Amino acid sequence: MLAETCATGRRLTRDELESRRALGGRAAEAGLSLRTLVQQHLATARSACPDLPRASFDHLLATVGQVIDALAEGHERAQLLAVRQEEAARREFIDDLLYGRSDPGNLAGRSERFGLLLSHAHAVAVAEGPDAYDDAHPATQRVRQALFGRFGNRRVLSTTKDGRLICVAPADQDDVLRHFAKQAHAATLGRVAIGRPHPGAGGVAHSYEEALNALDLATRMHLEGPVLHAADLLVFPVLMRDRQAMADLVHRALGPLRGARGGPESLLDTLTAYFDAGCVAAEAARRLSLSVRAFTYRMERVHQLTGADPADPVHRYTLQTAVIGARLLDWPANEL
Repeated sequence: MLAETCATGRRLTRDELESRRALGGRAAEAGLSLRTLVQQHLATARSACPDLPRASFDHLLATVGQVIDALAEGHERAQLLAVRQEEAARREFIDDLLYGRSDPGNLAGRSERFGLLLSHAHAVAVAEGPDAYDDAHPATQRVRQALFGRFGNRRVLSTTKDGRLICVAPADQDDVLRHFAKQAHAATLGRVAIGRPHPGAGGVAHSYEEALNALDLATRMHLEGPVLHAADLLVFPVLMRDRQAMADLVHRALGPLRGARGGPESLLDTLTAYFDAGCVAAEAARRLSLSVRAFTYRMERVHQLTGADPADPVHRYTLQTAVIGARLLDWPANEL
């Protein structure tokens, strides 16, 4: 190509340029750097320089410029494709890992490539906030940098899924999840839930599901605090194990509140505040911005309608369980 272009002054053909692009792509796939390619082509060009007249030398430089541009284009294209393929493989692995959709043996074999050893038990932390977070979001980058800066190359997976920040860590490294929770809350001003540790490939999916359920419970139950632990919330899935029985309890214990003027919501809020305040009427009245007298009247109205006395220990337990069930079932907004 150099000999012809120096003699005729022509530009390189489309096929000649495509051959350089293909060469650049093969070099990238083989792990050769673009700098090496450029140096080799410039060395070839220099070897042809000494005997060339000025005009031919200008043609040579023009040809070298075209060749290097084509080499770089092919090299960059191959690298971009490799990055996209790697990202697609990583996203497929994450989906299979969090949803348990792949054969455990296959999943375990792929996990080492992404820094996990699924022969160990793992726990999952999930953070959500006002935004939908992806891998390019500034909050995601801040959290990843904070994890890497403190823990380096530990076998930890930090990613995103469905707009949430995710961290998967070995069960014996709960300091990683605590640090993730702290950094994620600071970056998103949202809430973080941590699932219980479980062994094996399926254990990650189980812990992830627990963390998601904890976030959902926090919303339904109006739980406070930036960090939730699924282990501390086991009572709620236990109560909901028999959903129909819980619905029957809510209907029987709280259904009569529909007879209240204006509907059951205000009296249900009164019971909720009473139980949340540790059954201390004065504190519950303060939370509802009511006088103690007005609060006491509402509690008497609950007793009249339901026949259950919140001051009686047996009745109190029934009412409190029913109030929890009402929150979980979103009653009375949803019919039972």
